[in-house]
Amino acid sequence: MQELDLVRNSFQTSREVLESFCASSQNLEQVAAFAEQMATRIRQGNKIISCGNGGSMCDAMHFAEELTGRFREDRPSLPALSISDPSHLTCTGNDYGFDAIFSRYIEGVGQKGDLLLVLSTSGNSPNIIKAVEAARAKGMYTVGLLGKGGGKIKDLVDLAITVPLAVTSDRIQEIHIKVIHIAIETTEKLLGY
Repeated sequence: MQELDLVRNSFQTSREVLESFCASSQNLEQVAAFAEQMATRIRQGNKIISCGNGGSMCDAMHFAEELTGRFREDRPSLPALSISDPSHLTCTGNDYGFDAIFSRYIEGVGQKGDLLLVLSTSGNSPNIIKAVEAARAKGMYTVGLLGKGGGKIKDLVDLAITVPLAVTSDRIQEIHIKVIHIAIETTEKLLGY
């Protein structure tokens, strides 16, 4: 059955990308460092901001809601938000252009000591680059969940977590969501929850 082969091959490819990511101790250390930075920022009274385009925006929203809402167990709400308000995005996009939709938000809401998580499967999204630049100008710590070698963003962020092997956005995003979940789980443990 051809459909069954297609499904099997897709799962196999997904498993190979995950195995490739996990085979690198550097990748695992970077995920641990991400969690440590989140816990440190939250302890200091700072917040976590996230952003991305398309499916990466959905992942940024998912990330923020699991911090403010609930991940696995009950615990206090943690300070997080995603840049995903349609009125802000359309107002800023209309008045300043699409490249400014995230940076403009960070200019208004970001504070020194906050952490910005950016998600970009290409590593080259102009609006994400501007977001990182705005965050760094504010004294925020920046983390990139990236793909395809990390692109330009890899050298702009404080911590770049880049998915190796995968060449398609869907496979990269599958690893991104795993990193998000594991970083949240680890952060909760570091905070004593």
